[in-house]
Amino acid sequence: MSTSSAVAVRAPADASRLKIVLTGPFGVGKTTLVGAVSEIAPLTTEAVMTTANTADDTTHTPAKTTTTVAMDFGRLEINGVTVYVYGTPGQHRFWFMWDAIARGAVGAVVLVDTRRLQESFRHLDYVENADLPFVIAVNQFPDGQIHPADAVRDALAITADVPVVTIDARDRDSVRDLLIALVEHVLTRTRTTPAKATAASSPPTS
Repeated sequence: MSTSSAVAVRAPADASRLKIVLTGPFGVGKTTLVGAVSEIAPLTTEAVMTTANTADDTTHTPAKTTTTVAMDFGRLEINGVTVYVYGTPGQHRFWFMWDAIARGAVGAVVLVDTRRLQESFRHLDYVENADLPFVIAVNQFPDGQIHPADAVRDALAITADVPVVTIDARDRDSVRDLLIALVEHVLTRTRTTPAKATAASSPPTS
């Protein structure tokens, strides 16, 4: 199912304040990432999981008991730039909210788990269709294998200009380095790409 809403993507008028979107599969660590890096008390919309999440694979997150039902929000300063981080809900039943969350964003982080990369493709499709500059953040779980950036890039079929950064979503410095990489990528791309607005289709239903 799709909606008629559009995500406006354009060069930031004020590069001192940037809105970015954090997306990725259910249980990949988005809420943890926002909580680790935000300089204010993060806004989270966690609720106890119910049987309505049966479409979501919990194999690698058996201890997870809550889920984001609207969004996560955090704010931090990076080298004089105020970065507003909006995390999308991961569960299938809340995907309809992605367009509203992404509107006005200048870039995105796609958070992935190498144990289940196939679940990341719908998120990649979304940010690519929205023409959002993005980086891939590999959240390194304790039982996950470590893969070279080029191997992850090949597996996700992304171009060489897209940064791939391995992080620990629990670690503030690790996440700050990731966001610095995204801000640099956004500013580099917006200096070389004409401003434009494109319509982004809503996430596909399974």
